[in-house]
Amino acid sequence: MSRKLRFFREQMIKAGLSPSTKSALRPDIELDDLEIKLGELEAELVEINANNEKLQRSHSELQEFKLVLQKVSGRLAELQSTVDAGIRHRDNVLTTIGYQFEQWNLLVRTEKAVYNTLNMLSIDVTRKCLVAEGWCPVFAKNQVQDALHRATVDSNSQVGTIFQVLYTKEAPPTYFRTNKFTTAFQEIVDAYGVAKYQEANPGVFTIVTFPFLFAVMFGDWGHGICLLLASLWLIFRERKLGSQKLGDIMEMAFGGRYVIFMMAIFSIYCGLIYNEFFSVPFNIFGPSAYACRDSSCRDAYSTGLIKVREAYPFGVDPVWHGSRTELPFLNSLKMKLSILLGVTQMNLGIIMSYFNANFFHNPLNIWYQFVPQIIFLNSLFGYLSLLIIIKWCTGSQADLYHVMIYMFLSPTDELGENKLFWGQRNVQMMLLLLALVAVPWMLLPRPLLLKRQHDQRLQGRAYGILASSDADSFDMDHDLDSEHEEFDFSEIFVHQMIHTIEFVLGAVSNTASYLRLWALSLAHAELSTVFYEKVLLLAWGYNNIFILIIGFIVFAFATIGVLLVMETLSAFLHALRLHWVEFQNKFYEGDGYKFQPFSFAFLVDEDD
Repeated sequence: MSRKLRFFREQMIKAGLSPSTKSALRPDIELDDLEIKLGELEAELVEINANNEKLQRSHSELQEFKLVLQKVSGRLAELQSTVDAGIRHRDNVLTTIGYQFEQWNLLVRTEKAVYNTLNMLSIDVTRKCLVAEGWCPVFAKNQVQDALHRATVDSNSQVGTIFQVLYTKEAPPTYFRTNKFTTAFQEIVDAYGVAKYQEANPGVFTIVTFPFLFAVMFGDWGHGICLLLASLWLIFRERKLGSQKLGDIMEMAFGGRYVIFMMAIFSIYCGLIYNEFFSVPFNIFGPSAYACRDSSCRDAYSTGLIKVREAYPFGVDPVWHGSRTELPFLNSLKMKLSILLGVTQMNLGIIMSYFNANFFHNPLNIWYQFVPQIIFLNSLFGYLSLLIIIKWCTGSQADLYHVMIYMFLSPTDELGENKLFWGQRNVQMMLLLLALVAVPWMLLPRPLLLKRQHDQRLQGRAYGILASSDADSFDMDHDLDSEHEEFDFSEIFVHQMIHTIEFVLGAVSNTASYLRLWALSLAHAELSTVFYEKVLLLAWGYNNIFILIIGFIVFAFATIGVLLVMETLSAFLHALRLHWVEFQNKFYEGDGYKFQPFSFAFLVDEDD
């Protein structure tokens, strides 16, 4: 216990405390209890001292860390100031660069393009000059010569540039001069394939036929006005929009703004013919030719109307809309119009094949492709188109389905009530015979004549005339090749057989494909009617301004989203298919390549 007391005294001295005198006034303390008490206090004090030492060491270490952190914080502040100053300096430098970056970038691209072009030139060691070969449009020949002359003068060269026309068997590239109006239509054709050199360009016809076929499927002059307003907005703001970065969809719409404009014009025209303004008919060109039998019009939709005046002067009589015979009448009208338009466009394609063959001096294609194709198509579907026109003009009740079916099954039978003109049976038999003769006419003669021509070349009885060149002209590697190409008769015959089968079957399938004009036109009209009657008129019938506003909003969004966006895209794609497959495959090969002139103007839009 004495040891413990000395330990307590030492600890109190270290802590700066003195023993209290109050403990002397308590003699009732037992010695055993005191020993236990002292032992507990000693153990507690030892533990406290041990913990205190640990805490003291930790405190000392943290104090040292604090000093280090204070030094680091100062260093960090200095570094942050330095970094901020560097960023400000970098921004100033980049700002200075940004003022002239586009100019420098264009200058580097221009110089790079020049050197890339120079690398394609060949070196004539003997004459110590550079020789370049390239394509040039005929109309630009004088411009190229003037540019070369100006380059010679500006560079103070003592030797002028020699410009000479070379003759080669290599197929030249294709170049069509277009403007901002015709470019989009030409791109539609080029997406199918670029015309080979001097081949007939379908883009000329596409400017009219593409928007017209679109309008046949989209015929509503109310929707056409909406498309017209959208296209006019793009056209009037084309300078501003052309200098901006647009999204993918907006970029396509802006690029085809004149296509949309033409589609809108033709949609208004066809809509006036169909007499549909958001599916509502109007008496624009005069009163209806039909009237009710009595003033109450009770039997208007049961026994029909009576004709009281001359036919409606332009388009569909408005009285047909909403009548019980509206759908059968419009179905018959649009289906027959689709066949007429399809046969007309396919005939145009076959006629263009004649001009191609005549231009390239290929009489075999004229006599053994063009002639049998035009005979086969018009013997069947040209005759059907003639029957449609005769039926319209005469008001006959003949069943054209029956006429065409039994033209093949029983060509010698009497037509009876389906007879449309005198001598019709004999005409049908003659046309059927011509169609049957046209098939082997397309298949057999051309491969045999090609084989005979090839045999004549091999025997030396037919030679081509070699083009002469000046004695002072350069010796180029592109002289005319005198070697004969290999001729495989079996391959030629199989190719001709495939072409014949494709045309014969295609004449049927392509004509049926034009019925999409009728189907999409009917679908567009029915959707427009549903939105008008089931949304707008239904909301109008509640006589509630709140319901009317909601109904008009739903009608507007349905019209814009479905009819002006989805239906426009659908009709566009179907018109595209009709041009690519049904029209262009009759004459257009599209196996050429575009003329890509060297131009510094193109470098602005190019990416690295």
